[in-house]
This record gives sequence, structure tokens and C-alpha cells, in this order.
Amino acid sequence: MSPLLEIRDLSVAFRTRERDVTVVRNVSMEIQPGQTVAVVGESGSGKSTTAAAVNRLLPDNGRITGGQVLFEGRDLTTASRREMTAIRGAGIGLVPQDPMSNLNPLMRVGDQIAEALQVHGVATGRAARARVLELLDMVGIPDPDRRIGQYPHEFSGGMRQRALIAMGLACRPRLLIADEPTSALDVTVQRRILDQLAALTAEMGTAVFLITHDLALAAERADVVAVMYQGEIVETGPAAAILADPAHEYTKRLLGAVPSLSSVRVSAPPAPAPDLVVVDGLRKVFPIRGTAEEFTAVDGVSFAIPRGRTVSIVGESGSGKSTTANLLLGLDTPTAGGIRFDGTDLTALGRKELFAFRRRVQPVFQNPYASLDPRYTVEKSIAEPLRVHGVGTAAERRKAAADLLEKVSLPASLAGRLPHELSGGQRQRVAIARALALSPELVVLDEAVSALDVLVQAQILELLAELQRELGLSYLFISHDLAVVRMISHAVHVMRDGRIVESGTAEEIFDHPSDDYTRELLAAIPGRSQ
Repeated sequence: MSPLLEIRDLSVAFRTRERDVTVVRNVSMEIQPGQTVAVVGESGSGKSTTAAAVNRLLPDNGRITGGQVLFEGRDLTTASRREMTAIRGAGIGLVPQDPMSNLNPLMRVGDQIAEALQVHGVATGRAARARVLELLDMVGIPDPDRRIGQYPHEFSGGMRQRALIAMGLACRPRLLIADEPTSALDVTVQRRILDQLAALTAEMGTAVFLITHDLALAAERADVVAVMYQGEIVETGPAAAILADPAHEYTKRLLGAVPSLSSVRVSAPPAPAPDLVVVDGLRKVFPIRGTAEEFTAVDGVSFAIPRGRTVSIVGESGSGKSTTANLLLGLDTPTAGGIRFDGTDLTALGRKELFAFRRRVQPVFQNPYASLDPRYTVEKSIAEPLRVHGVGTAAERRKAAADLLEKVSLPASLAGRLPHELSGGQRQRVAIARALALSPELVVLDEAVSALDVLVQAQILELLAELQRELGLSYLFISHDLAVVRMISHAVHVMRDGRIVESGTAEEIFDHPSDDYTRELLAAIPGRSQ
């Protein structure tokens, strides 16, 4: 059988201010019809660049410098722009990594999915609407009749990612390139999406080119795993064989860093401590655009964050986790209930007091693409909070930025780069460094490690634990990755539909869950049996 996709000695280089940098070097691999091949590796290893080269969607400063990409025997490296437009969507579908920058904020989500159907002549008018509703339901977006007319900002991060998955599957492509397709999704929706991808593979012979840093997911879902390191494939073979008996030292390191529910805790042992934050009966209601109806995102939530402790909130996308975080950060106003920070009611703060409060509380948001100014260098982004709050001289701020880069395991050479010159994981580490610049008392981490490969994730979790021990930092840690939550948390609250359905220590929640929903979340973890 001829391969659906054959990559032969592919090399890709990026043009930088100083020189051309080769980021993919002589990569060769095959994907058969109906096969799922996963490429795993750390951030910056070249896996997403390889996928972008296949679809000829490299950034302006990127170019293919050698090799071939054969799709159904046709070399895409020499295809015209018009030919590539015809192939994308219908022949090769794409689920990109970032739901924020890949959805048009000015178009309704349903219209964006329908556009893919119309461009490739699959469906128009009522037929297109019916197909869009089917796709929204398939990827787990509730109430598709209402959601079809909403804009991206009215979707949670995970729901935006599901919309991108619907777009990638809309034209039933023969090959689907899925670049970290479930990194923003909770485990229950992740399982539903991946089950659907598997069903498509069986039904239509659709092949899946899966880019992921989640080795457990790769082990569970892929037929073949290719491990990339520094732009090269260092090991490839059947998923079970690679993960059961890795030959390359880098693969062994990756496997050793994968978090599981039996991983060693990095957080300090809990001890009595006064509460820094007290949330009492918090409620947030949003009006639904174009109707007289309202949506309750947070409904009567109460919890506390002791000084020097990590409190985590877990739950599905759309459960109210991020809304709770935004209320705590003072980025939104509660409809009812209260938040006290160090004894002060946040709702009573004036403009000057709120500015001072934000120096003591810093966020790390879910999306590293949208949270960094594309015009700012890495150094300027990290030093910006210091400048805004009048801390230090320009030279002192530069020195602080360099120290923070080192803390988050980034080389000093990145200081002068712009965000588009960084990988997704590198951008997230810059965001973490920026949050630490003002030495805050509370850091709100909203899916802060979901974009990171397991090696860097382990480093960041260790760093967060070390900073907590040294500085007495408190964390509100919001995540859908339950294994990570268990490693770092002192207390865990499980949210569903805007309410906390179960609370306890990490051990209580993960070893003896009492709520059916918590048990469902735990059961859906990829590689749970490991």
C-alpha cells in the first residue's frame, strides 16, 4: 500500500536577524491511510514546524530548504498557491494549536465553520447550517442551536478549541493534522474528541498526524510514535514498543517526566496558615447576547486560599474555573457574593487601591499567544510590570528580566526576540517570568502549564514549589490536568456548571472521590492504568 503522506529528508530553516537557523533537519516519515502517527517532543523540537511545512503554512520567515512532502504521490513543496488552497481543508484538514488567534473575533463561530464547507463546495445554505450543528454537537459543544450564532469571545478557551476541531473535520479530509488538539480540553471532552477521531479513521480511512507533548495520549491513541529532539527524529516505531522499551536517552527522559496520579508531590506538606483570600458565595451572571436570558457562570462558590499554599480548581471547560479566576483578579465584577484579600473587600477598592492590589496578585493566563504583546521583545515583556509600577532603573529592570529568564529555564539569548520567534512553550515560560517580576503574594495560574512539554512542565512545577517555599507565595491553580493538580495542590475544588461539587485535600479527592463527576474525570485520564 502506498503511503498517504510521505516526508523525505525534510529540512526547514527560519530567518532571524543574525542568520538562518535550521529547525527541522532531514526528517523522514510515512503515514498510511487510516493510520494515526504521533510526533512527540519538547517545545521547540520542531514537531509543529514539521506539520506546518506539510501544509505549506510556515511563517513568513520560514522556508523549506530541502526534501519532499508527498501527499497521495504529489510533492507539496512544489505545489502552487492555488493547488495548496484546494488541498487544504478537503484533502488535508488542520486543527491548529491556538484557539485564540485562529478564530476570527468578528465572525460568528457557526459562520466560520460554514465558510470551510462553502469554500470546498461541500454544503451551502440550510445544508451547511445543519452540518455545522452536527459538528458542534459532535465535538461536545452544548446547546449548538444557541452557540452557532455566538462569537469566539463568548466561548470558553476549551470551547474555542472544540470549534477549531469542528472546522478541521468539516470537509471529512483524508489526512487530519492535529497540532496539540486537546491541550486546552478537560479529560472528559478530550476522550470524546479523540474517540470521534478514531471513529473517523475507522469509517473513512482518515489518517491522523498528531502533534503532542502528551506521551500518555500518544501511547493510548497512536499506531506509530516518532520522537523529535532538536529538529531531528531520534526514535520511531510502534507506540507500544517505543513507550515500553525506549532506546534513545531523550525518550527515556521524556517518559520519566510524565506526570501521573502516582507521581511524587512537589508541594510542601500542608501546615496551618492564615487565609490570604476568602471567597464567599461568589456569583457571576452574564446576559446572553440578543436575548433577555442570562447565563450563570459562577453560582454560589466559596473557598479560601491560605498563605503559602496552593489551591486548585478542576473541572470541564465551561465549568466556571476561569471566570472565578477573573473575578479574583479584579478583571470582572461579581454579581453577588464577596472576595476578601488580606482582609480587604475587593469590591470596595477604588482605582488607586486596585492598582496597588494588582501588584500583589499576578496572573498567568491559559493562552501564551494572546498574553504577550507581539511588538515587545522578551526582555521588554518581562520588565513591563516593573516599569508600570515604577520599580528600579532601566538597567535594574534589564538585570531582573535576565534573572527571571534563567529562573524559568530560558536562555539569555532569547531576551531580544519577539513572541512570534518563540515556540508556544517558550512563550508560556516568558508569561510565567513576567508574572513573577513583581514578587507577588498570590499568583493565579490559569492552565499555565498546559502548553508545556513534560520536561519543561516538571521544571516549572518544581520552580513554583521552590518559589512557594522561599517566598511564601500562594497559588490559585486552575487546570484540567488532574495528574499535575495532584502533584502541586494542598486543596482541590471540583467545579461543574458553575458550582463546586466536591472539595478536599489532593489525597482525598484523587484517592477517595465521593462525587460521580470527579470519578468520571479521573476515569478519563489517558494512560490512567500506568
